[in-house]
Amino acid sequence: MMSRGATRGACVMIRAVGPRYFSMGPTGTSGVVVAAEEAATAGGRKLIIGAPGYKRKMIFGFVSGGGDARSLAGLVRLNTGMRARKASTVALNNEEELKEEKVGKEKEAATEKVVASYWGVQPRKVTKGDGTQWRWNCFMPWETYKSDTTIDLTKHHVPATLMDKMAFWTVKALRWPTDIFFQRRYGCRAMMLETVAAVPGMVGGMLLHCKSLRKFEHSGGWIKTLLEEAENERMHLMTFMEVSQPRWYEQALVFAVQGVFFNAYFLAYIISPKLAHRIVGYLEEEAIHSYTEFLKELDKGNIENVPAPAIAMDYWQLPAGSTLRDVVMVVRADEAHHRDVNHFASDVHYQGRELREAPAPIGYH
Repeated sequence: MMSRGATRGACVMIRAVGPRYFSMGPTGTSGVVVAAEEAATAGGRKLIIGAPGYKRKMIFGFVSGGGDARSLAGLVRLNTGMRARKASTVALNNEEELKEEKVGKEKEAATEKVVASYWGVQPRKVTKGDGTQWRWNCFMPWETYKSDTTIDLTKHHVPATLMDKMAFWTVKALRWPTDIFFQRRYGCRAMMLETVAAVPGMVGGMLLHCKSLRKFEHSGGWIKTLLEEAENERMHLMTFMEVSQPRWYEQALVFAVQGVFFNAYFLAYIISPKLAHRIVGYLEEEAIHSYTEFLKELDKGNIENVPAPAIAMDYWQLPAGSTLRDVVMVVRADEAHHRDVNHFASDVHYQGRELREAPAPIGYH
């Protein structure tokens, strides 16, 4: 049996090292406690020590015989070894998880690379003339141009035939509700009207494309010309989106008007291409008038002359320091060129000829 002095010494030593080596969490039991309970069951003398900070008590039993100091040292070594093995196991598991995560990321990156390059379609790096990276995907540097703002803006096709008068008054009738709806909000007006102005070129180009396929004949470049017009009008929209944002009801209006106008123009072009092109010619004349009014409001200060959007700077190759007024100037010049192209196309049809018989004004800006 342990002497009274040895027991008192063991109690002091356990109180000193117990919280460090024999502590146990709120859930779970250490191997030392298991060993102590087994020793207690064997008939040894129980020694109950309360570890500070824990509600549960640790029980250590010492088998009779004079091995009290050796038993205590063995328990300390046992717990220390278990803690060291547990720490090394956790570190090993963490290291394995990091390796697996790294391998997974490498496999994922390799898979993405294979998917992107499988068809050989790789996005190429495009740079500007000064060597800086090109930031637009909707158009490339070779599609940009400097607009000819010296074009005659006063040209007007005087309606002579019945069909011309029908086209002229149709456009005038369409302008009346537009003036009432937008009034003098020219920024929003320009953005909304471009959603419609980009339709005729696409419809005409599509129908000429199908006609070329059906009749096994060339188009004379008119497919490309009309699609260029549609793309140019769409770029007008992309530009004015940076200046003015449409309201929800204006977006709904665009949805409705575009659906009606697309189908109406589609039928008109099938029935009479010369009427369809004449309508567009008059629409462009009205666009010139609208942008002229826009410039007047800018000059009066009623509309803030903000810096030109970055997309406009690159698309029209505008000089540094350009403003919204410069953008409206080049857009108005574009509309004047579209006016000329569509009136010219209508005149070709009036002469009883096909568009393919007259060289198309490709790249006419």
